Amino acid sequence: MTEFLTALSAKLWGAPLLALLLGTGVFLTVRTGFGAWRNLPGACALLLSPGVRHSDGGISPLAALMTALASTLGTGNIVGVATALTAGGPGALVWMEISALFGLAAKFSECTLAVRFRRRGERSGGPMVVMARGLRPRLLGRVMGGAFALFAVGASFGMGNMAQTNAMATALDAAFSVPPWITAAAAGLITLMVIRGGIGRIAGVSGFLVPLMALGYLGGAAAVIAGHWQAIPAAVGQMFAQALGPEAVLGGTAGAAVRYGVARGIFSNEAGMGSAAIAAAAADGDCPALHGYINMVGAFFDTCVVCTVTGLAICCSGVLETAGGADGAALTILAFESVLGRWGGALVAVCVALFSFSSVLGWAYQGETALTYLTGGRGRTLYRGAFALAAGVGAVSRLETVFALSDICNALMAVPNLLCLLALSATAAREMGAFEPAVRKRKKL
Repeated sequence: MTEFLTALSAKLWGAPLLALLLGTGVFLTVRTGFGAWRNLPGACALLLSPGVRHSDGGISPLAALMTALASTLGTGNIVGVATALTAGGPGALVWMEISALFGLAAKFSECTLAVRFRRRGERSGGPMVVMARGLRPRLLGRVMGGAFALFAVGASFGMGNMAQTNAMATALDAAFSVPPWITAAAAGLITLMVIRGGIGRIAGVSGFLVPLMALGYLGGAAAVIAGHWQAIPAAVGQMFAQALGPEAVLGGTAGAAVRYGVARGIFSNEAGMGSAAIAAAAADGDCPALHGYINMVGAFFDTCVVCTVTGLAICCSGVLETAGGADGAALTILAFESVLGRWGGALVAVCVALFSFSSVLGWAYQGETALTYLTGGRGRTLYRGAFALAAGVGAVSRLETVFALSDICNALMAVPNLLCLLALSATAAREMGAFEPAVRKRKKL
């Protein structure tokens, strides 16, 4: 069974889906007049606006962004980058960033549409609601929305939960000899305590964890890069040479650098998958484009900042050539240890644990919202209990089958969401254009 699911996963995540993901990002970038790129500085400045931090009894747009970032800042930023570099070479990092830059328009569009198609007074939604209300014929929209929600629930248990707690347990065991069963018990209990409080508590914990772990990790990575500053020009030159050379683009089926860079970039920031739109729809405020711009900044930070410093730390340290087959978190740990010693390995292990746990919390809300869409609001308590139990099980289990099922669910989530984004691209472009003057004004703050 595992072999079959792995083969199906590989087929689904082949060149056609990657081309659809990247192609949708390119189309939306052009369709919106490159507004995602032109207005990125202004969108970053929006995060300093008092209105973004204010809520009317619900959660603020900034808190919604922290919840969305909690789900995307995970093992992909540490393990995924190292895996991409091992499989696709240094050029894969450039393609991660290229995919992220075109993914900005996709992230803007899916989050904008999630707020645009809420009814007045609602504080819940996502791509499934957008499809049901925005697509024609209505029956097709409902079918697509139901399919998206079903696979979002599956993804929440797999890649959003069990895979994350497994990475957490592995990291803590390797760095501090914490038995996996202790991590399993703690993960399950703490997860249940947090998610029982609903989106308010999840957003509160995420708002504390995300800045803390991001700043700590970025500080460590910056120290590693600074410690190898003389190697930076050669490392950057090698990245672009391998990324844009003919062997990178034409080698194999689609080129290892392109294939692994695009795949891992999308895995990291989830642009085009629709997951962040569920968190965006929970925020206060009735301006759709405001939420789109804010969440667009999250995608930029996730890949173009966090993943970039991970990749630079690995490439500048030279461990990619000398690691002797090390991959994933082990490769990142070697890079950090090259400057920070054993404390570098401990820092990476703690960051893996925190990144993983934050992903569990973010996905808990997204999966629960998708489930209640399918059930008409029922099943929250059952879902929370099952989700917390899965968090514990994931920490002590071999997850080959779970990984395969998760990849399948992620792929099947992405397809209806991408088709919906293409169909409603005109609506997203109008919303961006209408709010653009406000973003440009914020740029002057």
